[in-house]
Amino acid sequence: MEALNNILRNFTMQSQHGDVSVPVTDLQFDSRKVTTGSCFVATRGTITDGHLYINKAIENGAKSVVCEELPSELIDNVTYVVVADSSEALGQMAANFYDHPSKKLKLVGVTGTNGKSTTVTLLYDLFTKLGYKVGLLSTIENKIGRKKLDATHTTPDAVTINLLIQNMVESGCDFAFMEVSSHAIHQKRIAGLTFAGGVFTNISHDHLDYHKTFKEYIYAKKEFFDNLPKTAFALTNIDDKRGMVMLQNTHAKKQTYSIRSMADFKAKILDNSLTGLHLEMAGEEFFGRLIGTFNAYNLLSTFATAILLEQDKSEVLVALSSLKAAEGRFDYLQNQATKIIGIVDYAHTPDALEKVLMTIHKLREGNGQIITVVGCGGDRDRAKRPKMAKVACDYSDQIILTSDNPRSEDPEAIIEEMEAGIPPYNVRNVLSIINRKQAIKTACTIAQSGDIILIAGKGHEKYQETKGERKHFDDKEELRDGLRLTTHGSR
Repeated sequence: MEALNNILRNFTMQSQHGDVSVPVTDLQFDSRKVTTGSCFVATRGTITDGHLYINKAIENGAKSVVCEELPSELIDNVTYVVVADSSEALGQMAANFYDHPSKKLKLVGVTGTNGKSTTVTLLYDLFTKLGYKVGLLSTIENKIGRKKLDATHTTPDAVTINLLIQNMVESGCDFAFMEVSSHAIHQKRIAGLTFAGGVFTNISHDHLDYHKTFKEYIYAKKEFFDNLPKTAFALTNIDDKRGMVMLQNTHAKKQTYSIRSMADFKAKILDNSLTGLHLEMAGEEFFGRLIGTFNAYNLLSTFATAILLEQDKSEVLVALSSLKAAEGRFDYLQNQATKIIGIVDYAHTPDALEKVLMTIHKLREGNGQIITVVGCGGDRDRAKRPKMAKVACDYSDQIILTSDNPRSEDPEAIIEEMEAGIPPYNVRNVLSIINRKQAIKTACTIAQSGDIILIAGKGHEKYQETKGERKHFDDKEELRDGLRLTTHGSR
């Protein structure tokens, strides 16, 4: 329990009404979770406005309210505090409430369109191998040391983040690695956190359903670097044409990494095969288990981050060489009898899909065909749907369009929007099968010896969401069944 005035530090209050020394048991921005003694923070969301639920929060026991606009009627014995931005206030208040846990370990945020999950997972695994106790906040899972926790968002809400980091500190974690999404930056979910470093992977077409324009999306990412402290490092991929944009206004120590240009951290690909990557990195030869050019960037940024966190170069290279990719990232199976390879990948943007398919082209041997199964999520950026289909056609011999997570949309309508991107000369190579299970089964049925099947879009996800209902669905399980593999039949 903490006095309200102790958690109202580090930001400007516009006005206050009532006793600001009132005790606060917890912070809530969902009125349904308020209990006696809660401080309710009325945030404005994309779907609803917390200001509409102030009285409900008070009925449930809130003794203090933080808002941008006072309700027309004030309730006796309730303290009201008015701020300019209640979402930012929530982040600062959460940091104060939990006594700034992000200052008590080294927190590194990774942002970009693709590669966030792989990079933070590599960092978590690397620092664990180096002997540290480590925290992880990612799309796939959250971890405190070896303890796994479910992840429901790429970046959780501000209160949950601070609670998780506090638990990490109490568990003895020295470092924490965190995916930082553009939504979280824009919605101020990371306000109040102190980062030791920030990493930029790349940026491409995504989330325009939310940000509306690509420029807004870029500047949401840039805002993360703009707010890094002088004590932090800002590491960017200068092979991405927006890489240097991220560093324009940062106060942090500017660092770069590259495979194609001169940079602070440089790597060269010597060999790229299904057995892994052979790189020259920081003047040393390096053999890694990850596959593809995109993973060369992930390995390089992970190496650079470790060095910037003052780790020994030789120890880092040895530990890094044994690491695997995150679940659902270029995750492959092979039927040794038929020589058919199946790959599951989270690629859900045109750029990510193109990179994965280009990698498959480089790895393909002989006359094997590439069969791609791909869909697009409902209630998300519609502009990328025809582009996803076009990329699949450009780099595949056979394409099967199917459902991803339709959510509230009609899956058939989503597929029709994807079909608009199919070039006329590719139409005969495209099948549309709404049922994802059947689509994967069909791909496995038509595949012949030496072919490669890519199941794109869902990666690590273990569900399919339709009309508000989530049912178990695992691309890798379906692929394993389709290829008739036992548990021991894959690599």
